[in-house]
Amino acid sequence: YIINIVEPILRTYTERAQLQTSDNSELFVLESKLAWVVHIIAAILKIKQCAGCSADSQEVLDAELSARVLRLINVTDSGLHCQRYGELSKQRLDRAILAFFQHFRKSYVGDQAMHSSKQLYARLSELLGLHDHLLLLNVIVGKIATNLKCYTESEEVIDHTLSLFLELASGYMTGKLLLKLETVKFIVAHHTREHFPFLEEYRCSRSRTTFYYTIGWLIFMEDSAVKFKSSMDPLLRVFISLESTPDAMFRTDTVKYALIGLMRDLRGIAMATNSRRTYGLLFDWLYPTHMPILLKGISHWADTPEVTTPLLKFMAEFVLNKAQRLTFDSSSPNGILLFREVSKLLVAYGSRIFSLPNTSDIYAFKYKAIWISLTILSRALSGNYVNFGVFELYGDRALADALDIALKMTLSIPLADILAYRKLTRAYFAFLEVLFNSHIVFILNLDTNTFMHIAGSLESGLKGLDANISSQCASAVDSLAAFYFYNITMGEAPTSPAAVNLARHIAECPSLFPEILKTLFEIVLFEDCGNQWSLSRPMLSLILISEQIFTDLKARILAAQPADQHPRLSLCFDKLMADVTRSLDSKNRDKFTQNLTIFRHDFRVK
Repeated sequence: YIINIVEPILRTYTERAQLQTSDNSELFVLESKLAWVVHIIAAILKIKQCAGCSADSQEVLDAELSARVLRLINVTDSGLHCQRYGELSKQRLDRAILAFFQHFRKSYVGDQAMHSSKQLYARLSELLGLHDHLLLLNVIVGKIATNLKCYTESEEVIDHTLSLFLELASGYMTGKLLLKLETVKFIVAHHTREHFPFLEEYRCSRSRTTFYYTIGWLIFMEDSAVKFKSSMDPLLRVFISLESTPDAMFRTDTVKYALIGLMRDLRGIAMATNSRRTYGLLFDWLYPTHMPILLKGISHWADTPEVTTPLLKFMAEFVLNKAQRLTFDSSSPNGILLFREVSKLLVAYGSRIFSLPNTSDIYAFKYKAIWISLTILSRALSGNYVNFGVFELYGDRALADALDIALKMTLSIPLADILAYRKLTRAYFAFLEVLFNSHIVFILNLDTNTFMHIAGSLESGLKGLDANISSQCASAVDSLAAFYFYNITMGEAPTSPAAVNLARHIAECPSLFPEILKTLFEIVLFEDCGNQWSLSRPMLSLILISEQIFTDLKARILAAQPADQHPRLSLCFDKLMADVTRSLDSKNRDKFTQNLTIFRHDFRVK
């Protein structure tokens, strides 16, 4: 039935390709009809992905339908149709073809389908001469290359095309097959605006990251340092051009768009480095030769979010230690050197942003770059590739300066705004978790007002609806309470400067710990919290700091309940601390967590 519908439309569409001119309205209708049919065929192919739908008859039917779409591909980019890439109906048709390719790949080309589609390829061989995966992949990649060359203004088609390309490149078997194709070899060697005009369009600049992520996948699949360097030549030429540009000329549009494109491209390549070996290739290529251009870029363009956002996002990716890719030799200083670059970049940006006037869109102009900066520092601090004690030991200000500027950036934003913007909220509390867990001395050495502001924000985070943020705040509170327990509660008297400072902070605001403990109990007892384990950690630390705090809180909670429930609830509180000792070792923590689960259940029983 579908074949009977599509054949006459396809025949007419093919005939129109041969004409010099044609009726646009007629082509609009033809392309719209074809797009619908291709979407229907794509949906039929998707059935193959369901369990138990792999009958030979289904494969033959899929081959018949697929052959029509594959014939259509030869027509869409020929004759008169080559002039229609700006038409919406043509774009819809090409997006339908991409959807068809995605379902065809998952059903008949993907890693799972390599050996289970003999009937389909037998029929496609009879109809079109396509007898194996490689020939069909060549057709798909040919269409991908055509789209990337011919579409310069349609973000949707470019993004959809790159999404398909990335799917193919990141599949283990399909990625290996792609490397055998001449088209792919050409793309990897010639990823320049001359061959792919969409790279020149600012509106498509976000797509560059996906494009280079895919190219990075393909480059690193071969694991060749020589191939990597030759593939990076187009980016090297951009670096050389920017590095030779004098400061007086660095505020031109040419430099601006070159920087934006370069940072998006580099981020894509960095995203593709998933091992120590591949990350090392990129690190050695960038450092130390080309890193100064990042500092120069952020210094000259600090007031321009179009530049700072991609630049900071690249650095956020570059310092992320995913899959332990940032593992340097024990004798290598690279981890420390990388952190010094991070520090210089953050200080250069942070020191300039405060002098800029606020605009109507303060998130885009200021807050977005701040949350990315906090993410950079959080990732660098928690990446486990820097021995931070080295900085203080040798009088290097890199760590202190980075922490100082990050704190100033967070304090420049009202807490209400931090809590109002989701990405800013996440970055802020992730940063605080790292600070309290690994650099608590920095927090304790702040003045009391600043310390109380930060500690108070943790309580706000605990009350939020996001379980991840709540858990991060709980972890930060636990680190603070544990420090107090070990250094003040259990100590003779505070000895270290940090412990003395904490004792002073708490003396000036004695309600801090009781209020946080009250908040934690209210969440556990009266709300449906999915992160009870995380919340139990700081609860024990706070209870052990002072029995009086716990006794007073117990009385407050009981007073808020009906009088006839007091004996039962009082017994619940007694059971909470059963067999729990004055210790924060893991065994004691686990016992308290078990007791808390029972306590919560018994307390909530009506």
